[in-house]
Amino acid sequence: MSTLYLLHKPYRMLSQFTDDQGRATLKDVIDVPGIYAAGRLDYDSEGLLLLTNDGELIHRISDPRHKQPKTYWVQVEGEPSDTAIAALRKGVTLKDGMTRPARVRRLIDPSVAPRQPPIRERAGDRSSWLEIVISEGRNRQVRRMTAHIGHPTLRLIRTAIGPWQLSGLAPGQWRSETLHAPMKRRSTPPRASRRRS
Repeated sequence: MSTLYLLHKPYRMLSQFTDDQGRATLKDVIDVPGIYAAGRLDYDSEGLLLLTNDGELIHRISDPRHKQPKTYWVQVEGEPSDTAIAALRKGVTLKDGMTRPARVRRLIDPSVAPRQPPIRERAGDRSSWLEIVISEGRNRQVRRMTAHIGHPTLRLIRTAIGPWQLSGLAPGQWRSETLHAPMKRRSTPPRASRRRS
Protein backbone atom coordinates (compact mmCIF):
# COMPACT_ATOMS: atom_id res chain seq x y z
CA MET A 1 0.00 0.00 0.00
CA SER A 2 1.38 3.42 -0.99
CA THR A 3 0.24 7.01 -0.64
CA LEU A 4 0.36 9.26 -3.68
CA TYR A 5 0.08 13.04 -3.41
CA LEU A 6 -1.41 15.01 -6.30
CA LEU A 7 -0.24 18.64 -6.27
CA HIS A 8 -1.12 21.58 -8.49
CA LYS A 9 2.31 23.15 -8.87
CA PRO A 10 2.00 26.91 -9.35
CA TYR A 11 3.82 28.97 -11.95
CA ARG A 12 7.37 29.95 -11.00
CA MET A 13 7.87 27.21 -8.45
CA LEU A 14 10.62 24.58 -8.52
CA SER A 15 9.70 20.88 -8.54
CA GLN A 16 11.91 20.31 -5.47
CA PHE A 17 11.92 21.12 -1.77
CA THR A 18 15.09 23.21 -1.48
CA ASP A 19 16.74 26.03 -3.38
CA ASP A 20 19.81 28.13 -2.58
CA GLN A 21 18.57 31.07 -4.67
CA GLY A 22 15.45 31.84 -2.66
CA ARG A 23 12.94 30.71 -5.30
CA ALA A 24 9.58 29.18 -4.38
CA THR A 25 9.76 25.41 -3.76
CA LEU A 26 7.38 22.58 -2.95
CA LYS A 27 7.90 23.10 0.79
CA ASP A 28 5.89 26.33 0.40
CA VAL A 29 2.72 24.39 -0.45
CA ILE A 30 3.03 20.82 0.92
CA ASP A 31 4.35 19.88 4.34
CA VAL A 32 4.45 16.06 4.16
CA PRO A 33 7.89 14.77 5.24
CA GLY A 34 9.90 12.24 3.25
CA ILE A 35 8.17 12.55 -0.12
CA TYR A 36 9.73 13.17 -3.52
CA ALA A 37 8.39 14.15 -6.94
CA ALA A 38 7.84 11.43 -9.51
CA GLY A 39 9.13 13.43 -12.47
CA ARG A 40 9.16 17.17 -12.67
CA LEU A 41 7.63 20.29 -14.17
CA ASP A 42 9.68 23.24 -15.33
CA TYR A 43 9.84 26.38 -13.16
CA ASP A 44 7.67 28.25 -15.66
CA SER A 45 5.13 25.44 -16.14
CA GLU A 46 2.07 24.71 -14.02
CA GLY A 47 -0.13 21.81 -13.16
CA LEU A 48 -0.11 18.24 -11.92
CA LEU A 49 2.90 16.93 -10.03
CA LEU A 50 2.83 13.51 -8.35
CA LEU A 51 4.77 12.90 -5.12
CA THR A 52 5.29 9.86 -2.88
CA ASN A 53 7.76 8.24 -0.49
CA ASP A 54 7.56 4.94 -2.43
CA GLY A 55 10.67 4.62 -4.61
CA GLU A 56 9.24 1.81 -6.73
CA LEU A 57 6.12 3.85 -7.43
CA ILE A 58 8.24 6.87 -8.41
CA HIS A 59 10.10 4.65 -10.87
CA ARG A 60 6.92 3.23 -12.39
CA ILE A 61 5.40 6.67 -12.86
CA SER A 62 8.46 8.48 -14.19
CA ASP A 63 10.28 5.79 -16.20
CA PRO A 64 9.65 6.40 -19.94
CA ARG A 65 9.44 2.63 -20.51
CA HIS A 66 6.09 2.60 -18.72
CA LYS A 67 4.81 5.27 -21.14
CA GLN A 68 2.44 7.07 -18.79
CA PRO A 69 0.68 9.53 -21.11
CA LYS A 70 0.94 13.14 -19.99
CA THR A 71 -1.77 15.63 -20.93
CA TYR A 72 -1.05 19.34 -21.28
CA TRP A 73 -3.22 22.36 -21.94
CA VAL A 74 -1.06 24.76 -23.91
CA GLN A 75 -1.73 28.39 -24.75
CA VAL A 76 0.19 29.30 -27.88
CA GLU A 77 0.81 32.43 -29.91
CA GLY A 78 -1.55 32.70 -32.87
CA GLU A 79 -3.86 30.00 -34.16
CA PRO A 80 -2.16 26.86 -35.53
CA SER A 81 -3.44 25.68 -38.90
CA ASP A 82 -4.77 22.19 -39.51
CA THR A 83 -1.46 21.44 -41.22
CA ALA A 84 0.53 22.50 -38.15
CA ILE A 85 -1.63 20.37 -35.86
CA ALA A 86 -1.29 17.42 -38.23
CA ALA A 87 2.51 17.77 -37.96
CA LEU A 88 2.34 17.46 -34.17
CA ARG A 89 0.10 14.43 -34.50
CA LYS A 90 2.55 12.77 -36.85
CA GLY A 91 5.71 13.75 -34.96
CA VAL A 92 8.18 16.59 -35.53
CA THR A 93 11.95 16.56 -35.77
CA LEU A 94 13.67 18.37 -32.89
CA LYS A 95 17.40 18.70 -32.21
CA ASP A 96 17.32 15.46 -30.21
CA GLY A 97 15.38 13.53 -32.85
CA MET A 98 11.85 12.78 -33.98
CA THR A 99 9.06 12.99 -31.44
CA ARG A 100 6.53 10.23 -31.09
CA PRO A 101 3.09 10.98 -32.52
CA ALA A 102 1.04 13.14 -30.14
CA ARG A 103 -2.68 13.40 -29.61
CA VAL A 104 -3.66 17.02 -30.28
CA ARG A 105 -6.97 18.84 -30.27
CA ARG A 106 -8.09 22.45 -30.11
CA LEU A 107 -9.60 23.79 -26.87
CA ILE A 108 -12.16 26.56 -26.86
CA ASP A 109 -11.91 28.84 -23.79
CA PRO A 110 -10.77 26.19 -21.28
CA SER A 111 -11.55 26.86 -17.63
CA VAL A 112 -8.16 27.61 -16.07
CA ALA A 113 -7.13 29.48 -12.94
CA PRO A 114 -5.68 32.96 -13.49
CA ARG A 115 -1.90 32.96 -13.61
CA GLN A 116 0.13 35.22 -11.34
CA PRO A 117 1.63 37.21 -12.88
CA PRO A 118 -0.65 37.09 -15.93
CA ILE A 119 0.66 36.68 -19.46
CA ARG A 120 1.59 40.00 -21.03
CA GLU A 121 -0.65 40.66 -24.00
CA ARG A 122 -0.48 43.48 -26.52
CA ALA A 123 -3.46 44.88 -28.37
CA GLY A 124 -4.15 42.81 -31.45
CA ASP A 125 -2.25 39.75 -30.21
CA ARG A 126 -4.07 36.48 -30.73
CA SER A 127 -3.58 33.24 -28.89
CA SER A 128 -5.27 29.86 -28.76
CA TRP A 129 -5.31 26.71 -26.66
CA LEU A 130 -4.37 23.16 -27.56
CA GLU A 131 -4.58 19.92 -25.62
CA ILE A 132 -1.43 17.89 -26.31
CA VAL A 133 -0.94 14.34 -25.03
CA ILE A 134 2.56 12.83 -25.23
CA SER A 135 4.01 9.54 -24.03
CA GLU A 136 7.63 10.64 -23.68
CA GLY A 137 9.34 13.25 -21.54
CA ARG A 138 12.18 15.11 -23.19
CA ASN A 139 13.40 18.37 -21.71
CA ARG A 140 10.88 21.17 -22.44
CA GLN A 141 9.42 18.97 -25.15
CA VAL A 142 5.98 20.51 -25.55
CA ARG A 143 7.42 24.02 -25.74
CA ARG A 144 9.90 22.92 -28.39
CA MET A 145 7.15 21.16 -30.36
CA THR A 146 4.92 24.24 -30.53
CA ALA A 147 7.89 26.47 -31.39
CA HIS A 148 8.78 24.05 -34.19
CA ILE A 149 5.40 24.63 -35.85
CA GLY A 150 5.75 28.42 -35.45
CA HIS A 151 3.48 28.90 -32.43
CA PRO A 152 5.55 29.45 -29.27
CA THR A 153 4.04 28.42 -25.95
CA LEU A 154 2.76 31.23 -23.73
CA ARG A 155 1.40 29.08 -20.91
CA LEU A 156 1.66 25.37 -20.17
CA ILE A 157 -0.50 23.44 -17.68
CA ARG A 158 -0.16 19.68 -17.14
CA THR A 159 -3.66 18.36 -16.48
CA ALA A 160 -3.07 14.60 -16.24
CA ILE A 161 -0.42 11.91 -15.81
CA GLY A 162 -1.79 8.51 -16.79
CA PRO A 163 -5.03 8.04 -14.81
CA TRP A 164 -4.37 10.88 -12.37
CA GLN A 165 -6.15 14.18 -13.01
CA LEU A 166 -5.53 17.77 -11.93
CA SER A 167 -9.27 18.50 -11.75
CA GLY A 168 -10.50 20.11 -8.54
CA LEU A 169 -7.11 21.45 -7.44
CA ALA A 170 -6.34 25.17 -7.47
CA PRO A 171 -2.70 26.27 -7.72
CA GLY A 172 -0.92 25.31 -4.49
CA GLN A 173 -3.54 22.75 -3.44
CA TRP A 174 -2.99 19.00 -3.08
CA ARG A 175 -4.82 15.80 -2.20
CA SER A 176 -3.70 12.29 -1.35
CA GLU A 177 -4.76 8.89 -2.64
CA THR A 178 -3.99 5.49 -1.15
CA LEU A 179 -2.93 2.91 -3.72
CA HIS A 180 -3.71 -0.65 -2.67
CA ALA A 181 -1.99 -2.21 -5.71
CA PRO A 182 0.69 -0.91 -8.11
CA MET A 183 -0.62 1.81 -10.44
CA LYS A 184 -4.22 1.35 -9.28
CA ARG A 185 -6.37 4.13 -7.94
CA ARG A 186 -8.56 3.69 -4.91
CA SER A 187 -12.32 3.96 -5.30
CA THR A 188 -12.97 5.78 -2.01
CA PRO A 189 -13.00 9.59 -2.00
CA PRO A 190 -9.58 11.26 -1.66
CA ARG A 191 -8.53 13.22 1.38
CA ALA A 192 -9.67 16.83 1.40
CA SER A 193 -7.47 19.31 -0.41
CA ARG A 194 -5.29 21.68 1.55
CA ARG A 195 -3.82 25.02 0.67
CA ARG A 196 -1.21 26.93 2.57
CA SER A 197 -1.15 30.70 2.34
